Amino acid sequence: MNDDQLLRYSRHILLDEIGIEGQEKLLGATALVIGAGGLGSPAAMYLATAGVGRIVIADGDTVDLTNLQRQIAHTTARVGWAKVDSAREMLAALNPQIEVVAIAERLDAERLAREVARATVVLDCSDNFATRHAVNRACVAAGVPLVSGAAIRFEAQISVFDPRAADAPCYHCLFPEADDAEEIRCATMGVFAPLVGIVGAMQAAEALKLVAGVGRSLAGQLLLLDARSMEWTRIRLPRDPDCPVCGAHN
Repeated sequence: MNDDQLLRYSRHILLDEIGIEGQEKLLGATALVIGAGGLGSPAAMYLATAGVGRIVIADGDTVDLTNLQRQIAHTTARVGWAKVDSAREMLAALNPQIEVVAIAERLDAERLAREVARATVVLDCSDNFATRHAVNRACVAAGVPLVSGAAIRFEAQISVFDPRAADAPCYHCLFPEADDAEEIRCATMGVFAPLVGIVGAMQAAEALKLVAGVGRSLAGQLLLLDARSMEWTRIRLPRDPDCPVCGAHN
């Protein structure tokens, strides 16, 4: 690290659990963020300020006025922009020393597999089951840890699915893929603005911990938040030995 980096990341370096070695791991890491909306905005912003050296953001949507209530990477002046371009602008302003790659499309299976294989950690900040399952399959196939978050109305959840751990479940173990799965979107149900900030920041925290090798991740656990009472519930998640995605006989 150069003198500017030592100063910029000094508050991380002061932490015994991170130090210079952990910060260098962050600088050398690639984080793939799927979705540049309510969750992806704070997640990517904290990854950038923390010094993750390469951040790849994938989202095929454009900034809409209704997004600005909660999607803090975007501004009124950037309504109509591709969300990934708007997010890249924000991250560059926060930390011009990192590389930000903007992919203005919904990744198909082949492109998704390539991007996941290049990543150190993946953050699923999407808003639909089809994408979540596709990302989960790609992460299991590549052996890359996945940090998954979701928020709707006043309820949210976050977990880590780490295929490197033999006993850790994958997303499919928790939510089996089904053709008739009901999609609940904030466009129709609403979402409490700070809730996505809480979860997105936690996704960034879990991703940084995984990269730097700090503490214990949420692998094998699901945290549920009811923001009306600010009550957290922790649920243990077993691995499904017959899971068609991560099971021994898949």
